[in-house]
Amino acid sequence: MSSVLEPTIPIDIGAQTQRRRIIDALVASCAEKTYPATTIADIVSRASISRTTFYKRFTDKRECFDAAVEFCVKELRTAAVNSHSADDAPADAVRKATAAMLDLMAAEPAVAQLILGEAAAVEPGVIERYRMILIPAIEHLFEAAGEPTCLHSDPRLAFGRAQVLVFDLVATGRAQELPDLLPEIIYIALLPFAGHEVAREQAGLARTRTRRR
Repeated sequence: MSSVLEPTIPIDIGAQTQRRRIIDALVASCAEKTYPATTIADIVSRASISRTTFYKRFTDKRECFDAAVEFCVKELRTAAVNSHSADDAPADAVRKATAAMLDLMAAEPAVAQLILGEAAAVEPGVIERYRMILIPAIEHLFEAAGEPTCLHSDPRLAFGRAQVLVFDLVATGRAQELPDLLPEIIYIALLPFAGHEVAREQAGLARTRTRRR
């Protein structure tokens, strides 16, 4: 028989819950006020915790911000991975993963604002980090399927173009429109790896999905 002296819930569950609440509070505050304008007082108020609790979980606002970025990137990566199966052709997998990430950011504009707006403003190098995650991930899909990539154009330029399109909607408060970008984004993403014909075909499939929304 358990008792208060022998808890059945791991002791770190409370700490994990508090950490998540703090991260959620920071994300919400940054979306409303920007990172520079967000204070520790804003965060603890939104998270319904004390300053003491905040400093038990994070040394300062920047550490909390970095943890929030990591969390949001993980959420996007999870959505992308869960969107397709091992049986999908690489181009189909890229389309499904891209759609899942755009849908997530549209449903959670604060997440989109944090990782594409605030993160880039606080640490410009984060964009390069995103690029180093996404480009190898696409390459791996083709290689794992036995379709070694023969680059038709520079994927770094493709990433830059896609970034501009997405950031424009996020910066102007229109994150809910992100799924509408899917045909253009998927064409841009696939062109370097699969060529014009495959990219155009996938853009057509994406356009059909967009019309059904």
